[in-house]
Amino acid sequence: MKKKQLIFIGIFTILGLIALQIPFTRLLGSNVKFTLFDFLATTAGAFLGTSVGIISVLLMQLVNLVVHGSKFDTGGLIRLFPTLFAVAYFAKKRTLNIIVPIIAMIGFNLHPIGRSAWIYSLFWLIPILAHFWRKNLFAKSLGATFTAHAVGGVLWVWAFGLTRQIWLALIPQVIMERILMAVGISAFYLLFSKVLNYASRHHFSTNFLKALRLN
Repeated sequence: MKKKQLIFIGIFTILGLIALQIPFTRLLGSNVKFTLFDFLATTAGAFLGTSVGIISVLLMQLVNLVVHGSKFDTGGLIRLFPTLFAVAYFAKKRTLNIIVPIIAMIGFNLHPIGRSAWIYSLFWLIPILAHFWRKNLFAKSLGATFTAHAVGGVLWVWAFGLTRQIWLALIPQVIMERILMAVGISAFYLLFSKVLNYASRHHFSTNFLKALRLN
């Protein structure tokens, strides 16, 4: 692996375990929480490649669940997957970035309650539009976080249903929550880019690699 990738894994592991402990908001109808890890994890694919990024994020989430003795209930299992799609979206421009939100919109509206709150699924046009402006970091971040939102939303409506009133009442919260997440993702990406560039130009990278070999 490249030096920057190894350095990223080291920093990502340390910061990721910390970020997983800092709640951001709670998923409705469950004890499952969003954490600062959702900001951090989305950038993994951009530095490690899609496959390695997804595996790294999934493993860290599983380790966190095991360490805290969390129950693998429906909400907890659903919580594992949306971020992985955000990682893939952020990592690379591909047709899948458009297909996923389209499938989510269709799936949401096939559910009777989802269909009654169809306006909620219009949020998932955002990652489709952002796909064509992904050279803009904020647009790419916004597309990634709404991709996660789309996957989580369609799984949530089929798992828990909720009510039309609840879905519609969530709209203002979603707007604020996802804008903040996009800002956080953009900030983490810029931070990691600077840290990795600095580390790769200084002795830190050499010392880090030596430490890995010794272990």
